[in-house]
Amino acid sequence: MWTVTDWNAYALLDAGDGQRLERWGDTIVARPDPQALWPRDAHAPWNTAHATYVRHEKNGGTWNVHTPLPERWAITYKQYAFWIRPTSFKHMGLFPEQATNWNWLHDTIAHRPLSLLHLFAYTGGATVASARSGAHVTHVDASKNAIKWAKENAALSHVPPSSVRWIVDDVHDFVRREHRRGNTYDGIIMDPPAYGRGPKGELWKLDTHLYALIDACTAIVAPKPQLFVVNTYTSGVSPHAIANVVHKTMSARYGGSIDCSEIGIHMHSNGLILPAGGTCRWVCD
Repeated sequence: MWTVTDWNAYALLDAGDGQRLERWGDTIVARPDPQALWPRDAHAPWNTAHATYVRHEKNGGTWNVHTPLPERWAITYKQYAFWIRPTSFKHMGLFPEQATNWNWLHDTIAHRPLSLLHLFAYTGGATVASARSGAHVTHVDASKNAIKWAKENAALSHVPPSSVRWIVDDVHDFVRREHRRGNTYDGIIMDPPAYGRGPKGELWKLDTHLYALIDACTAIVAPKPQLFVVNTYTSGVSPHAIANVVHKTMSARYGGSIDCSEIGIHMHSNGLILPAGGTCRWVCD
């Protein structure tokens, strides 16, 4: 399992009973996590949470705030900085386990001026890491609010404005148009959710649409592509299953090699690892 252990501004204090307890900067929150199937640690500081996310029986949920929270606050990881804010969908605007991919992107890009496409790019963790590593990134997401947040993260991380092109669009539609325009990229990064909607209500289901999307993406990479990364936030889909899709598409057309793994976060309470999805990385030979 791929993990990182050098976070200072973030810590997974404990997880259990379907919840995770986290410190984001100086703020501690508790929120649901279906992977936390074991009991909480009896000595973990659950009673210190500033806010707890409580699911509703039908849809969504709300934050029970025990201590007043700032509207948003910034945290840093190495040379990157991100705005954090509790959202109505339990998320905080950042997936800290993704630092393992940010580190890999930094090492792989190695300050080469690669042209990268980031699909389902959300608040831009991989965009920031790629642009700070020398790449030019086309950042695509269906949510205007996510794009706005990502732009703020890029500014906070001192990403040159000319290094990122921001696109609000459905990823399928964008990829098809790029193919018609003849545009290509040295690499593609995608962070598809299990389920989602495009700006015009377009339906996205990971298990139904992922193969077709990746297959379409093989037509908009450069003749000698450098990297292709697929990251999933749901542990319901094995990273090896994603690797099979990439093998049938990218590898079948361009060769290269594939590496895949679950990713996770170490708990401070007991050293166990909380699973947090999986990643498949393709690189050229």
